[in-house]
Amino acid sequence: MKTLGRIVTTLTRYIGVVIILFSAAAMAVPSVFAWATKYTSWFLGAAMFGMGLTIKAEDFKVVFTRPKEIIIGCISQYSIMPLAAWALSVLLGLPTDLAVGVILVGCCPGGTASNVITYIAGGDVTLSVGMTIVSTLLAPLMTPLLTYALVGAWVDVSLVAMIISVTKVILVPVLLGLVIHRILGATMEKISSLVPLISVAAIVMIIAGIVANNVEKILTCGLLVLGVVVLHNLLGTGLGLLASKLFRVEYDKATAIAIEVGMQNSGLAVSLAAANFAANPLATLPGAIFSVWHNISGSIFASIRRAGAQHQK
Repeated sequence: MKTLGRIVTTLTRYIGVVIILFSAAAMAVPSVFAWATKYTSWFLGAAMFGMGLTIKAEDFKVVFTRPKEIIIGCISQYSIMPLAAWALSVLLGLPTDLAVGVILVGCCPGGTASNVITYIAGGDVTLSVGMTIVSTLLAPLMTPLLTYALVGAWVDVSLVAMIISVTKVILVPVLLGLVIHRILGATMEKISSLVPLISVAAIVMIIAGIVANNVEKILTCGLLVLGVVVLHNLLGTGLGLLASKLFRVEYDKATAIAIEVGMQNSGLAVSLAAANFAANPLATLPGAIFSVWHNISGSIFASIRRAGAQHQK
């Protein structure tokens, strides 16, 4: 069990590498992974269920013990990333499909991978978990509202349909995981090191499926999407760090906030694009590419912040 737990921990820590390998395999042999897109919502639900299984009642205490940082993080999450996505889409004159996909990524809550990256960076992991929980619980309302407001310039958006989609694939699985964790108690603690494998496998399959079904499109416009994704992610991380400094947040907490703002639940963006914007097939691409990129950039940022923390000591 311990050996398996160490393997799962390694896979979680290097999820970016795992995603790149599976994405390469999906491009090389699309037929092996193409089926996965039919189950995007189910995979995302599984990933969020896995997140719920890892949440303890004590994790909610951070919301009340560090309200300043939680508020800064969540306001930054739901302002910096959506507005940056909208601005990039307008300034770069992105085609409708890509603009929808980029903005969807920006309107999503923080991703669970941010907790791992914060740990690697030597940041405040408890705060990171708290921000992820709060932004995720706010997602059924904030993500559809922001998408409705910002994407409306390009396409018609069904606000009610999006609220239902986010509730089904985010809120319900997370709450179910929370309840099961609470019921199983000590038993859950024994297998807690294995639980992240559910989320890792689900996210990898979502991305591999999207890549497999869009090989030609990736080859033709992949560089454009990658460029926008890189800019979006860097703006989020940089402005998240700036917001922390403006409010004089401590170094390890500022690290957590910057990572949380820059890293999105891009699997949700992919799922929402597939479920609510079927007429815009390329809208799934930004989320898939963001999933790969933010793990790479997050790891680099984590190394820089960790070195900075050691220098401060």
